[in-house]
Amino acid sequence: MRVAVIHDWLYIVGGAERVLQAILRCYPDADVFCVFDILPDQDRARMGFPRSNTTFIQKLPFLKKYHRQYLPLMPLAIEQLDLSQYDLIISSSYAVAKGVLTGPDQIHISYVHSPMRYAWDLQHQYLRESGLAKGIKSILARILLHKMRLWDTRTASSVDEYVANSRFIGRRIRKLYGRAASVIYPPVDVPETFVPVRKEGFFFTASRLVPYKNTRAIVEAFRHMPDDRLLVAGRGPEMERLKAIATPNVTFLGFVEDSHLAQLMSAARAFVFAAEEDFGIVVVEAQGRGTPVIAYGKGGARETVVADGPSPTGLFFDQADPEAIVAAVEEFKMREAEFTPENCYAHASRFSTERFDCEFKDFVESRVAALQDELSIRPVGRPRMPKAVKPAVVHSAAA
Repeated sequence: MRVAVIHDWLYIVGGAERVLQAILRCYPDADVFCVFDILPDQDRARMGFPRSNTTFIQKLPFLKKYHRQYLPLMPLAIEQLDLSQYDLIISSSYAVAKGVLTGPDQIHISYVHSPMRYAWDLQHQYLRESGLAKGIKSILARILLHKMRLWDTRTASSVDEYVANSRFIGRRIRKLYGRAASVIYPPVDVPETFVPVRKEGFFFTASRLVPYKNTRAIVEAFRHMPDDRLLVAGRGPEMERLKAIATPNVTFLGFVEDSHLAQLMSAARAFVFAAEEDFGIVVVEAQGRGTPVIAYGKGGARETVVADGPSPTGLFFDQADPEAIVAAVEEFKMREAEFTPENCYAHASRFSTERFDCEFKDFVESRVAALQDELSIRPVGRPRMPKAVKPAVVHSAAA
């Protein structure tokens, strides 16, 4: 089989790109396609492919800084990718990648990180955070998002099989597209063996510093807990605004290399997370380092943190606001002995990269075999010859 992998766009290496990397481990000979690709060469090589095939958006001006302004062109761009020579298309999508054009004799399997959040249930939050809640620009933005929803719904039927990165996203797929999705959790880098590390006296959070991650609520919460120390790893447009409201017990580390990030996760008393994520790889990574999680109890965290039973790995707060986070941290400190590093590590091991590779490849091969059998047309009385299939992978990057 000839395989194509399609990603929305490549400009950072985040959770969606780690899934792309894992898909390419399963299908190392696949060709990679995306709307545009501005990754540094070393990141691309580390992910397992030397080059990607891009669209006309790759040649548009000021792409690195203003790529989100080209969103209205992306459905058109993804439809211009010619995948007619491939037998198997695998899309990893949370924007437009699943809308690639395929024929009736091609198999399209889409790994969905999320349907376009900013066009569907998070539209109103997106408009507020972008300063587009009112006025002429707001009207134009709403018309654009309406057209994106129509396109997103129309292209949903072109996918043969959906895979969701969590049950939470599986529910979104069923609600928006009317399709069932199998669930295969993303791969998480969990150490092969667990080595206990002495816990230090700080709480820790790490994410891109953008509004929807709700890091502001965490920083404000620690204003009310001056005796507790918070370390914040990550960078983004919210950095200066967060520093302006932070108290001396909050330290901003900026960008942190993976090796240092792992050390911080291991040494922290708890990892605090306030975003409603589709899955949330970083939450599992923290547990893989033996660190319990204090998380907002919505989205993927409900599937990755154990808050009940004999072996809890963390606890939830019900509102992503400072008061609820303060209450959760205080509860954690009273129950801290219940959340053992060994239980956290054992739970995180369920999400390992090896598990993803086996589950994903088994899923694709079983669906390809079933769909090939369905597509086979043969004269009565003539034996059917086995048909080789070459897979194509389509990946959609994070916005």
